[in-house]
Amino acid sequence: MAANKKKTPDFFKDESFDPIEVATGPSGPSGPGGPGRSQDQDFEGSSHNHAAGKAIKKLAVSRAVHKKKAGFYISVELLHRFNRKFYELKLAGAAIENKSALIELALAFALDDLDKGTKSRVLKNIL
Repeated sequence: MAANKKKTPDFFKDESFDPIEVATGPSGPSGPGGPGRSQDQDFEGSSHNHAAGKAIKKLAVSRAVHKKKAGFYISVELLHRFNRKFYELKLAGAAIENKSALIELALAFALDDLDKGTKSRVLKNIL
């Protein structure tokens, strides 16, 4: 056996760094918005963005819930769009911890919309 067996990196290890956080500093009360800036102020000027900020805070409260890794196949175009939006939000100072939190939030919105029945925008795209 070789003494110096090459080890492959563990990409799912929690010790990785966030490139946006490295470039802009840590998020939170003393992060990009500076001390004393609330998360509601991260999305000034748009009622849609204000609602997104509130939803992100609501998701942060539910982080104590047990989570499980899930794998799904999506189009490459949608994946690129998702990644681009995630980094745009991070650069805008959104208090979103990671991509999992954003996808969880988006899925919750989609499921809430499906619960609307005939008024559901998602259901109209399916049928």
